[in-house]
Amino acid sequence: MIDSAGIAFQIVQSIFVAASAPLLAGWVNQCRAWLQNRSGPGVLQPYHVLRRLFHKEAVLAENASPLFWSTPYIVFGCMWLAGGIVPVLATDLPFAPAADIIALVGLFALARVFVSLAALDIGTAFGGLGARREMLVGFLAEPAMLMTLFTAAFISGSTQLTTIVESLAHREFVIHPSLAFAAVAFLMVLLAENARIPVDNPATHLELTMIHEAMILEYSARHLALIEWASAIKLYTYMTIGIALFVPWGIAQGSDWGALPLALLALTGKLAVAGAGLALIETVSAKFRVFRAPEFLSTAFLLAVLGMLIHFLVRQ
Repeated sequence: MIDSAGIAFQIVQSIFVAASAPLLAGWVNQCRAWLQNRSGPGVLQPYHVLRRLFHKEAVLAENASPLFWSTPYIVFGCMWLAGGIVPVLATDLPFAPAADIIALVGLFALARVFVSLAALDIGTAFGGLGARREMLVGFLAEPAMLMTLFTAAFISGSTQLTTIVESLAHREFVIHPSLAFAAVAFLMVLLAENARIPVDNPATHLELTMIHEAMILEYSARHLALIEWASAIKLYTYMTIGIALFVPWGIAQGSDWGALPLALLALTGKLAVAGAGLALIETVSAKFRVFRAPEFLSTAFLLAVLGMLIHFLVRQ
């Protein structure tokens, strides 16, 4: 029998993720501006940018194939699906069985492949440069991400995020030393996968340093809006995955509408702190050379493996 309350809760969570993701991106930009002693554009600036882009007319290259103009929709769908199945506000929702950590990594990889292929489709130098760099980062970041997630999976005995949250948040409090190493590794992967400093700079168009921006230079109007929106949802999803793994307290159990206000308040506070922390890291850090990215992500992989080994050694 279909649980109508659960379906409604799932729809509310999915809409909430898509609607609030640009706000998180705006908050990060605003915090970074404050730390740099600037006034900043305001936390609502991403919404204004999206609205302006959706009202423009799209321009496509003459040799653009259907792969090029369909990629923004595919990428946006992948990111929205990933954000919708992560236990953001509650656990035990109808789509909860799909919130498997391996499936989530697969969704991110699928979006990366399509963006890279679309960047190569036009045949520009910048597109090829960005696609090669993006695949290099993904090739190194995905194993580190999996090792990080496996540490939490071994603790809870399941690869489903909902079970991990239930194990860590709704049972007796236990300190897991292995999660400390996994948390540092996850933070490093988050910076790399979301094109943040020190691996990439989302605010630059310098051909010698850009990675993500190089792949989307040929997009405009609604296509660019979908790509930017998907990037905001991806950052939001990564932060909520981190919350589910390392600070899951406050997430409601099941489709309990009475616990929704408290879960929403807890999520807002956690994301505000996480966004401010990300802005602080980007302010005090300098961007690496592209050839330093493998060292950075290899360190993340080693920390994730070390955390998993510590779990087996101390069984915590």
